Amino acid sequence: MKYLNQSVIKELDAQAYQTTAPYPWLGISEFIQAERYQALLDSMPETTLFDENFGHKRKFGQASHDRLALEYHSGLALSPAWKEFMQELTSDHYKQFIKRMTGMNRIDLRFHWHYTPRGCSVSPHCDAMRKIGSHIFYFNTTEEWQAEWGGDTLILDDGGEFKRQSSPKFSDFKSAQRANATGNNSLLFSRNGNSWHGVEEITCPEGQYRKVFIVVVNKLSFRRSLRNIFSR
Repeated sequence: MKYLNQSVIKELDAQAYQTTAPYPWLGISEFIQAERYQALLDSMPETTLFDENFGHKRKFGQASHDRLALEYHSGLALSPAWKEFMQELTSDHYKQFIKRMTGMNRIDLRFHWHYTPRGCSVSPHCDAMRKIGSHIFYFNTTEEWQAEWGGDTLILDDGGEFKRQSSPKFSDFKSAQRANATGNNSLLFSRNGNSWHGVEEITCPEGQYRKVFIVVVNKLSFRRSLRNIFSR
């Protein structure tokens, strides 16, 4: 494996992860090999490939999650580095890591990039029921991104007070823990009934973006499971 850091993966404790409060989450440093991370950083997809997702009404009165978005598919024009990285993320090795950490065996992986400009945010929310969790990779360096601009994913603790079908503000939560969104860091978290998270308003200069690549871990549907079997 060229990109995934095997020594880091082996040290991650699934039981400790699954019992983390307020829900399973883990900030991981150097999940990607350092020199390979730089290669990915140097060849991020161009904004011309992205769709503009702004002003979309969300359920339960939550504020719009405004950003540029790009969904991965096999025919997407990517750099050689990103193509190699995607090969590893779609390999059985990475899938086994996700299964071990989440305790779920029937998984379906989806991938996308989000570039978030100045003035945008990700309002507090819990993910859809079809999701098992997400693995978020951050692609802003400390040299180009200042901490006061924001961008950290906030792990929010509601103390069991809020329904998923509601729209609390960041200030309504009992506490918030930050997942470092700069450098070779990633965040793994699992969805449950109170897995509230979000990103406060970005204040970077115009023309710059908070850049993330997200592995979405969904439950494998029965229909998709059959399709996978008969496509082999």
